[in-house]
Amino acid sequence: MKKGTTKAVAVIFLILLAGIYYYVKLPAINIHAAGFWTFLILVIAAILVIYIFRRKLFRGQELKENKVVKGLVGLIFVVVAVYLVGTLLSSPIINAKKYQKLLTVENGDFTKDIKELSFDQIPILDKDSAKLLGDRKMGSMVDMVSQFEVDELYSQINYKDKPVRVSPLRYASIIKWFTNQSEGIPGYIRIDMATQTTELVKLEEGIKYSTSEHFNRNIYRHLRFSYPTYIFNELSFEIDDDGVPYWIAPVKKFNIGLFGGETVGRVVLCNAVTGETEDYAIEDVPEWIDHAYDADLLVELYDYHGTLKHGFFNSILSQKDCLKTTDGYNYLAIDDDVWVYTGVTSVNKDQSNVGFVLMNQRTMETKFYEVEGATEASAMSSAEGQVQNLKYKATFPLLLNIAGEPTYFVALKDDAGLVKKYAMVNVQKYQIVAVGNTVSECETNYLGLMEQNGIQVERDSVNAEKTETISGKIRKIAQGVIDGDSHFYLMLEGSDEIFDVSVVDFIDIIKYDVGQEVTLEYKEGENANVVLSLNGEKKETKSDDAQNEQQ
Repeated sequence: MKKGTTKAVAVIFLILLAGIYYYVKLPAINIHAAGFWTFLILVIAAILVIYIFRRKLFRGQELKENKVVKGLVGLIFVVVAVYLVGTLLSSPIINAKKYQKLLTVENGDFTKDIKELSFDQIPILDKDSAKLLGDRKMGSMVDMVSQFEVDELYSQINYKDKPVRVSPLRYASIIKWFTNQSEGIPGYIRIDMATQTTELVKLEEGIKYSTSEHFNRNIYRHLRFSYPTYIFNELSFEIDDDGVPYWIAPVKKFNIGLFGGETVGRVVLCNAVTGETEDYAIEDVPEWIDHAYDADLLVELYDYHGTLKHGFFNSILSQKDCLKTTDGYNYLAIDDDVWVYTGVTSVNKDQSNVGFVLMNQRTMETKFYEVEGATEASAMSSAEGQVQNLKYKATFPLLLNIAGEPTYFVALKDDAGLVKKYAMVNVQKYQIVAVGNTVSECETNYLGLMEQNGIQVERDSVNAEKTETISGKIRKIAQGVIDGDSHFYLMLEGSDEIFDVSVVDFIDIIKYDVGQEVTLEYKEGENANVVLSLNGEKKETKSDDAQNEQQ
């Protein structure tokens, strides 16, 4: 083979090898991307290996004396050195002040900024519970379950002023992809986090771009070929106000050196059905988008803000004035945006918080609220202690404003992962813990406990307005047991509503029968209306001691 031919073959082989690597690994062609430097080193190394084999330079002396070999080896060392120096110069060790100022934190007013939510706006499910509901819904779709499964994304968003989680379907296997990819994925799962309503939203045209696609329709590859220089953060799946599915791809921005000070500079929207993309600067992102900033990124930025006030070494050694976020976070819907909530405590990990922060996932706006009290872990333990005989497990708390009091709201789940009860724990006085079978019942018990502990409570809250009164004769009565407690279910003449009367709260209900006149004060519940007053007798709220004695 002629010399020119072998050179051409070598070049083609190198291009083919680099192309395969790029197609599989999808590195951004950007000096700020670590993957780009790895790609560069591998290309130089491949050139070196091909050159050595072409020239048959297998002896040590020949390799050492060859100028091309020496140059390529030196170039690899230069690239590695630049990467390592760039990493060091970008680190918090020598840029502590810059890292500390990446996030601007304002002081907030709790009662002003965080309004009381109505029960249909409180997300009572966490991601794990949403997955159970999604899988259960998918299992009921006999025409799809053999071909598709639910992706595990379950992004929490605000949809028409309600907290929902959405997740696309995905092909069950590569074989199912072969047989269905021409039509695409037929829809996505949407779960109302307040009512637990789960629906499979079927689309007129299937989703053609997703994480379970292969080749050029794979969403990561599609975005990379459209924007070869962009460094994307974690993708999220969202729907716009019309229910159209989109992939949200935040573009990383590095503010300190080559690799440091990561924030978000742009956001790319990709229509999951058509593959059409839109590129926005972060300040121009449409308001319906909820996940421009990843929750983990926001938490990391706040930790930089809280720990680096007096430099990097202070954060490691004396740790003066160092604060950090607690382990875990949750989401709160405010003014059509999703905010990340997490507590703030000292780096010594004591059992109390100095306050908490809310961080906007669309704008990065961050507010600190100085509210001293229990950590989320302590609140979870307190809630579990109220139902220790049932061995329920608490989810990570959600912070709510209940009658002007900062309150942890906790869902309690059984071994199967299903939500069975709800608890409210006062942040500042975490010995005040109320439990209920419904959110309404839990709030009523909580308000009563606060009054017993000398806390002034405004009963005309958002949810208190939903209390109604009805009178009539009992036309039907039935008894049931929920978690060991007896309940009577009533239906009155002239009404199709069902009213839930707890025997624990109203022992006299056992004296009533069909035909008797009753007056009920109640709140609307999910499956039955919760009775708060029976013929003028108010529901009693047990103290902590009484609850523990019962257990």
